[in-house]
Amino acid sequence: MERRPVAELVLWVLRVLTAAALAVDAYVHADEASAYDLVKKQVSQGTLFRAEAAAAGVAALLVLVAGRRLVVWAFAFVVAAAGLAAVLVYRYIDVGTLGPFPNMYEPVWFGKKTASAIAEAVATVAALLGFLTAHRLRRAEARPVSRVD
Repeated sequence: MERRPVAELVLWVLRVLTAAALAVDAYVHADEASAYDLVKKQVSQGTLFRAEAAAAGVAALLVLVAGRRLVVWAFAFVVAAAGLAAVLVYRYIDVGTLGPFPNMYEPVWFGKKTASAIAEAVATVAALLGFLTAHRLRRAEARPVSRVD
């Protein structure tokens, strides 16, 4: 049995999974942004939430449209991993203000925050697996096919 069709199917599943998880992340951040507009220094936490929502939305669309490109998987991974890192750091560590950014310490879990963190974790893992699978497919396509007749 040839492994390339299996890898293509796996890549398709990873594209859908990554895009869905990023869409959840985008929705939660867009929906919650206005509630965090008053948390600010020069830049509000609401503005940062909107930026995360936009980045996650773009990454989700790119994964669906151009999910064979390694740069797309790398972008999706960075967006998801950065979102996950931020929610975990600001949940457990009081970082304080950083430059123009407000203190976003929030030592509680609630429904939407948990959903966003889970979606970001799923997207991070799926994007990494998508990158590795796309890379493997690219290498397989570059190799000449030899057949024994």
